[in-house]
Amino acid sequence: MKEQDKNRKNKGILGRYGLIVSVLMLFSFMIIFSAGRIMFSAEGGKWREVGEKETVIRDRVILPKRGNIYTYDDKLLASTEPIYSIYMDFWADGMKKDTLVKYVDDLSVALARKFPDRTASQYKNIIMNGWNLREKEERQILENKNKGIDERVPIRSRYVKILRNDINYIDLKEIRTFPFWNQRSNRSGLIAEERNSRKKPFGNLANRTVGSVYKDIEKGGASGLELKYDSLLRGVPGVKYRQKIQGKWMDVVEEPAKEGWDIVTTIDADIQDIAERALKSKLVETEAESGTAIIMEVKSGEIKGIVNLDRLSNGDYAEGNPNAFSYMNEPGSTFKTVTTMIALDDGVITPTDSFYVGNGLFQYNKRWVRDHYWRRGQDRGYLTVAEGMELSSNVVMSKIVLKGYEDKPEKFVDGIDRIGLRKQLTWDVPLNGIEGTSSIRYPNDKNNYWSKTTLPWMSFGYETQIPPIYMLMFYNAIANGGKMIKPFIAKQFLENGKVVKEFEAEVVNPKICKESTLEEIKKMLVGVVENGTAKVVASDYFSIAGKTGTAQIAGGGGYSGYYVSFSGYFPADEPMYTIFVGLRKPKGVPSGGGMAGMVFKNIAEQTYLRKVRLLAEDCKVDSTLQKAPEIKHGNWNNNKYVLNKLNLSVADKNSDSDWVKIKFENNEYLTEEIALNNSKIPDVKGMGARDAVYLLEKSGLRVNLIGSGKVVSQSFTPGQNLVKGTTITITLR
Repeated sequence: MKEQDKNRKNKGILGRYGLIVSVLMLFSFMIIFSAGRIMFSAEGGKWREVGEKETVIRDRVILPKRGNIYTYDDKLLASTEPIYSIYMDFWADGMKKDTLVKYVDDLSVALARKFPDRTASQYKNIIMNGWNLREKEERQILENKNKGIDERVPIRSRYVKILRNDINYIDLKEIRTFPFWNQRSNRSGLIAEERNSRKKPFGNLANRTVGSVYKDIEKGGASGLELKYDSLLRGVPGVKYRQKIQGKWMDVVEEPAKEGWDIVTTIDADIQDIAERALKSKLVETEAESGTAIIMEVKSGEIKGIVNLDRLSNGDYAEGNPNAFSYMNEPGSTFKTVTTMIALDDGVITPTDSFYVGNGLFQYNKRWVRDHYWRRGQDRGYLTVAEGMELSSNVVMSKIVLKGYEDKPEKFVDGIDRIGLRKQLTWDVPLNGIEGTSSIRYPNDKNNYWSKTTLPWMSFGYETQIPPIYMLMFYNAIANGGKMIKPFIAKQFLENGKVVKEFEAEVVNPKICKESTLEEIKKMLVGVVENGTAKVVASDYFSIAGKTGTAQIAGGGGYSGYYVSFSGYFPADEPMYTIFVGLRKPKGVPSGGGMAGMVFKNIAEQTYLRKVRLLAEDCKVDSTLQKAPEIKHGNWNNNKYVLNKLNLSVADKNSDSDWVKIKFENNEYLTEEIALNNSKIPDVKGMGARDAVYLLEKSGLRVNLIGSGKVVSQSFTPGQNLVKGTTITITLR
């Protein structure tokens, strides 16, 4: 009996289990069926979209890294680095008010210490106001829900900017160690919004040539190389999406960004710096409107330095317009070399042919041609062609072209074409309109009227427009044995460090003139420096060949101010560099030699001593160095190092002083101790800026520095009693 009851009981239990299993299986089947129906129906698409909106943010752009711009020896001129805008998300999932309140004071103090543009109390107010805004938004959402109002509440507390200025990655790492912000982002609410920023490690060096990008770097280049090669530099954007995984948003890359190509330029940072300092110094001295200087390597065509400075409203100078290409001036007397070359090549003249100049006045078709000395009433009689070049005689040039081309002026312009100066070229910087092109008249050109006096005036550089870059190219062709090559700046394109494209100079004209003509022209250009209008340009270190230029600037139906220039090359016997210098509207008596020529000389000598001479084997004194270089007074250890490196003879120092005056006598350098007394004004005349400022500030003085070079005067007499905190002015040249 008991056995039967037990069996019935077991059967009942099994039946109930079976019923439960059957119900569960039916329920599971219904779930699977419903899921399948949703998955493969229109409704499924709707719910997938909803789910994805909650957990995935699609199609976010990955900004590519913009390519770098380098000097010829891999120094950075422009690079891209990430910067970060700092926000807080007060709706972060894990943010708690009590934790925020606990740490906000410490966080605010840390922020004020790192970023002192705000006080700790100001930072605290910003942060707590952000939290209060979140609470206000929460209350509004709840109130709308209770009232059944279907109105979206704007959420402004999700992105509250904490720092005024963007920060770099190093600073970002540091602030992530600050109190409260050292927690996970879903608790601290810290948001670092990344974007790219363009940096120039050398500051404004070659600024106009390198160019700029828009403030929003995504818009790309705005000027210079940045604009010219923007399509290569900017790269290709990538695509990513953000996905919420375990309550935390994470980036998932679908297609990575492709970095922009790098550009290696021909620019030499040392030569560029030399040129900028030399040009700016002369611009300040003459209060000129603007200026340009271009330095080109003769054989390669590589531009090693290019400076374009414009005067600002405050009187300072900065890179502005691309003057090397945009100076559409009449070139003046630098064009006389072109005239002489054409006439020699055509057999119209020989270097010894002479022309009567008298007192420097010559009338042609009721218009006067004047030489620069005409007011003196000096009768120079006859001048040879070579003397006309040396003295820059307008009368000689006029009579040369009238002798050979008065009845056939088109032949003279054909000669300009034969040289290559009318050839249309493209350059490495973006330009507007006619910038960077030569505008030279032709006798039958109906759009550019050829007058009865155009020919003689064109012979000495008027009634035509030739930008500096063309004149540089012409004089470089003379230095380069008659081979004209186009100056260029972009040397290589790199992708991931590998060269994908390399440039060499484009040959504009393999031979600009006959060999005999070229040799005569070279002699004349040396004569201009040794005997003529550019005597002040002559160097004690090497020979220079070149030509001065002074031209009135046309405008408004008349002339206003002068454009002075000098173009040439050095060393004259074995040319290495060609330089063009132009100054627009300098004050004082205009002089192509005394103004532009002196900038040329400064650049040439510094480049030679720094770049050419130091490349000599073991730094031995170059045979062309006829005069020992002047050594500034100052720290003995630094000067001794330089003298030893140059293998220059120096006498033993007789004192233990670290500060000395240095002079050159009897083929060696001698030292004289500079007496220093803590209560007296030190003598810093003859020192460079660094040593002078160091000594004066060490003495307790404040220093006001004017100019550059070496100290030529100081406002307090050396040996005078010293009052600490007083400001002393030192002038350098």
